[in-house]
Amino acid sequence: MNSRRLSAAIFGSLLVGASLFAQAPAPGTQTVTPKREQHAEKRAEKQQKRIAQGVASGSLTPKETARLERQEGKINKDIVKAEADGKITKKEAAKIQKEQNRESRRIAKEKHDAQTRK
Repeated sequence: MNSRRLSAAIFGSLLVGASLFAQAPAPGTQTVTPKREQHAEKRAEKQQKRIAQGVASGSLTPKETARLERQEGKINKDIVKAEADGKITKKEAAKIQKEQNRESRRIAKEKHDAQTRK
């Protein structure tokens, strides 16, 4: 009985793996990242570097860093969700840009307040 379950599980996992492989795009089919996607991702990277610089210099406390990282994570989820259908629409790009603008202001505010890492 256990061998039947084991062989069924192996067969099922092979079937799922094969179907996932079949759905993956062929290598080299995606040419260039469209402009909106590229802009959103590049800006997210820059903001991540700003947070890291604040941690390194001591201008961000651990609590501030955790809050900023959590908010960056939400923005990254929104970017991934917007890219899920293959492109970011103008409406999605505007929403992401608004979130990134807000986050940029938060980073600047937290880096330049009187609190420092101890």
